[in-house]
Amino acid sequence: MLNNPVLVNSSRFILLVLAQVLVFNHLNFFGTINPMVYVLFFFWYPVKENNATLMLTAFALGLVIDIFSDTMALHTLAAITLAYFRPFMMRFCFGINFDFQNFSFKNATVVQRMTFLFLLIILQNMVFFFLEILSFSHITLILKQILFTTLATFLFCSLLIVLFSKNQE
Repeated sequence: MLNNPVLVNSSRFILLVLAQVLVFNHLNFFGTINPMVYVLFFFWYPVKENNATLMLTAFALGLVIDIFSDTMALHTLAAITLAYFRPFMMRFCFGINFDFQNFSFKNATVVQRMTFLFLLIILQNMVFFFLEILSFSHITLILKQILFTTLATFLFCSLLIVLFSKNQE
């Protein structure tokens, strides 16, 4: 029953939305840093799944988080951007191996997986904060928010990956 990909992805969707909305949106490190762990949905999404399904799911994920966070479609735009660029980032991180039919995260090194996670997080934060602040006169504030939120998100996402991974290395 747990091998059903629709059930697994639906469970991840619900649990990550709940974790983001109920826990991580209320963690304000230094008053402004909120880890955005829903990025893990794009990390854990099946590799060879349909991209149109991923785009629709990303829209729903962002929309639900926006509704509960009152962020005016910022999470939706960031999530759709992640869904669109995910195949390109995977090809960059995993190289030629990504193009093979039997590719899986189990065959990738830890460095490749963490690089992929970091790229997802930094792209999400760049889209989110550039659209939130929407002013190049505040570029230092934008870059500071991107840097510190990326580091906090990467830390929490790495901890969640280690905590919920099936195979311990």
